[in-house]
Amino acid sequence: MTFRDILADLTTPDRHAARVVPPSGHTAWLTSFTAGAMTFLAVFALALSLASGRLADRWSEALARTATIRISAPADQQAAQTQAVLDLLATTPGIASARALTDEEQRALLEPWFGPDLPLDSLPVPRLVELTETGDGYDGEGLRQRLAAEAPGALLDDHTRWRQPLATAASRLRLLGTVSLLLILAAMAAMITLAANAALAANAQVIRVLRLVGARDVYIARAFVRRFTLRALGGAAAGTVAGMLGILLLPSADAAGGFLTGLGFQGAGWLLPLLLPPLAALVAFFATRLAAFRKLNELT
Repeated sequence: MTFRDILADLTTPDRHAARVVPPSGHTAWLTSFTAGAMTFLAVFALALSLASGRLADRWSEALARTATIRISAPADQQAAQTQAVLDLLATTPGIASARALTDEEQRALLEPWFGPDLPLDSLPVPRLVELTETGDGYDGEGLRQRLAAEAPGALLDDHTRWRQPLATAASRLRLLGTVSLLLILAAMAAMITLAANAALAANAQVIRVLRLVGARDVYIARAFVRRFTLRALGGAAAGTVAGMLGILLLPSADAAGGFLTGLGFQGAGWLLPLLLPPLAALVAFFATRLAAFRKLNELT
């Protein structure tokens, strides 16, 4: 069956065939409600998947451009080794900038774990040097050898152990979003199939009469397919609108904190939910068509 045939089945009204399918009843609201609820969930699954993937990519990209040097040395040598590291980095190709973190910045980094009253002066806390690389990057192994020679207490952390898990998380979050959407569409297809089977069973006597007067199974199936597909399309459209409104009503990043930063759709991403109603209608079309012909064969 071609796309033109699908459009013809949906856009060509037949008031006689439409009488085969009851215009109201539990199958009507079940189909519309299922399509609307599943599409509503699909909008949020899509939004969360895209937002989580963007967040993981942003973290990974930020870590990819920076590195940290940890200087562990006696208190009377720490300042000298820190200056030696800064001088070394200033002559290292591929390093755009480097600076030593202040006591206040280090205290802010440790505050979530140790509280705000951490006495840095009385604790052997290493001095951290943050460096930013250029687009061409630097020779990590060569820098480690130079640090070992000129500042034995300095260790380079290029964030590889942080960057790789974030890149993996981004790909898995996108995969999770895709699997969630497929499961939602599968659940929608199952519920619509049950509703179509119920409608066909309820109209078994009408179907037998139609066959007696010469109606073909294709004619009967088309009536069910068109009615259920349009019901699913209407319900999915309502669910998409409700889902997009729900995304818009979510608190902003300033009000909710960093966890919700970027949650939702951005730019052209707002067009993606608009693909869900046609996709739901397509799922309903094939689910109802298969159910209709299977049930008609049983009623033979």
